[in-house]
Amino acid sequence: MTTPNQSSDMTRRTFGLGALGTTASAAMLAGAAIGSGERIAVEAADAVTSSQGRLKQSMCKWCYDRKLSLDELCVIAKDLGMAGIDLLTPKEFDTVKKHGLVCTMVSSHPLSEGLCDPKYWDKSLAILNETIEATSAAGFRNVITFSGNARGIDRKTGLKNCAEALKKIVPVAEKKNIILNMELLNSRVDHGDYMCDLSAWGVELCKEVGSDHFKLLFDIYHMQIMEGDIIRTIQRDHEYFGHYHTGGNPGRHEIDDSQELYYPAIAKAIADTGFDGYFAHEFIPVQDVRVGLTEAVKRCTV
Repeated sequence: MTTPNQSSDMTRRTFGLGALGTTASAAMLAGAAIGSGERIAVEAADAVTSSQGRLKQSMCKWCYDRKLSLDELCVIAKDLGMAGIDLLTPKEFDTVKKHGLVCTMVSSHPLSEGLCDPKYWDKSLAILNETIEATSAAGFRNVITFSGNARGIDRKTGLKNCAEALKKIVPVAEKKNIILNMELLNSRVDHGDYMCDLSAWGVELCKEVGSDHFKLLFDIYHMQIMEGDIIRTIQRDHEYFGHYHTGGNPGRHEIDDSQELYYPAIAKAIADTGFDGYFAHEFIPVQDVRVGLTEAVKRCTV
């Protein structure tokens, strides 16, 4: 993932399309509303929305906003029965609220300048404190945080540093009923030197912090690159995972048959744990945004 203030940290088939709404006519109107100029043929009998399943699905804005505005993405999210939009800043809250959606994960401090390095604590904790306040005031619940890059710090020291920093800010999250989610990212392909790149390391950090208001954002794409064994990890450690991101591997494109992860089984495994958080799509589309998201929702509605 990336967030609006982290652009420096990132280089960041056509499908038998089901309905974007509950009827074909509603889908046509939605297509017109987002100004694509395309007529989307839909069969009402094929209509599938995420609200029919056990997972509360959403989408990460940064993947799709190069082609569509936030308002346009909100229209699609509503049509697909999504709960909201991931990785927004507080200034974007009013837009999602206008559409009856929530911000399912709020952006915070830069990805590479995180909590494992004490020289970034003041800046990161100040941003987190401000973001927690804004998120709580809006009635949302999730704020993202990052370990940052190691910069020569060993993993044991990095974990100790992260735990110490989190123990300064988690009481604020507890008071405001906010969950801080540290994202697990791969250091092999996309985020070289990132500290929190293995689920076992993140789980150990959760145990050290010892609060239900600090969990991990389990990014399926990133953890497939680093360790695989996705379903078994979810079944074993799900109590420490507060949020999920999707993405096809290799390439982080649509979660279709061109890649190695089988999302219907993954989605079912997550739902079977009783997960009540958000499951956000975070793939970089090669095809039409609506087509890719519609397929993703259908695959993950279990």
